[in-house]
Amino acid sequence: MTKCKSPVVNALKLIGGKWKIAIIYNLRAEPIRFGELKRILSPITQQMLTKQLRELERDLLIRRKVFEVIPPRVEYSLTEFGQSFMPVMNSLCQWSSEHEDLMETLSDAELS
Repeated sequence: MTKCKSPVVNALKLIGGKWKIAIIYNLRAEPIRFGELKRILSPITQQMLTKQLRELERDLLIRRKVFEVIPPRVEYSLTEFGQSFMPVMNSLCQWSSEHEDLMETLSDAELS
């Protein structure tokens, strides 16, 4: 008998990791170029950003558009599937805002 995977496990396979949610969040409104994403997500390394973007593209959450210009220009944006994650992202942002003080206390305790 095959066990069904938990929907949460399936979702975390797509969006889990330190940077993926931050990448999706920053692409929510408009396409962004690689260099701009790297600047926004500092201190992410170029190698890690490339890896995360490739995985998100593979999983159909983002789209990569290459412009045939010199120097080369690449923009990333959310796909329709990626946009469908926005209600979850909005709920996560609301939850985080509602518990900001507690999270800061926990973060401060972790640094001690």
